Amino acid sequence: MQISECSESDRVINAICMLNWESVTWSELLDVARIYYYFSIQFRENLQIACELYPGDEKLRQLEESECNTDNLSPWPDVADAGEKIDHDEFMRRLLALSPVEDVRRDRLDRMGQAYLQSIRGMEPEARARSIASYEDGGLERVFRAILRCRHWDGPSLRAFRHFLVEHIRFDSDPEQGHGSLSRHLTPYDGEVVPLWLEFQRMLVETAPTLLS
Repeated sequence: MQISECSESDRVINAICMLNWESVTWSELLDVARIYYYFSIQFRENLQIACELYPGDEKLRQLEESECNTDNLSPWPDVADAGEKIDHDEFMRRLLALSPVEDVRRDRLDRMGQAYLQSIRGMEPEARARSIASYEDGGLERVFRAILRCRHWDGPSLRAFRHFLVEHIRFDSDPEQGHGSLSRHLTPYDGEVVPLWLEFQRMLVETAPTLLS
């Protein structure tokens, strides 16, 4: 079944958006940013897989140019210089270094992130490639808007993370020229992409229990 408004993946996305983002604490949001770093790694890997599976797809190449080795998030203080081209997951890695956390907490989150990557990397390449359409054609835009309902954005890491989210909403929201228009032709199917969304949802609520309050 092709993804539709009543699909299971849509219900998972809605569930993520309906979490209690307004009550997330400053430290929990910083933890969400660290966990999102691992999501951004799998996103880049999935996009690269899509480009490998469909080497003649010009739209996917355009999307890759907007997500990898790009300056569309630059400049940002202490993260990226003016005109500097970096992968978006590298932008996330750098911004996390601006607000260090205690070793035990960081190590716990990194173990969670690595376990998440291991789970995603065990999925079929075709499913990972098609997940890009589900992410870019509205899914992540909705999730980003939900995260922006958080109330605590103080500190250099979270200010940079907010910049990341706001800019990605801009990248994705244009119905004709946005990232969704470059990926929706992959026509994802629920059975392929639901497990990826569920893994993301699970990681978020484990990271910030307040989301379930």
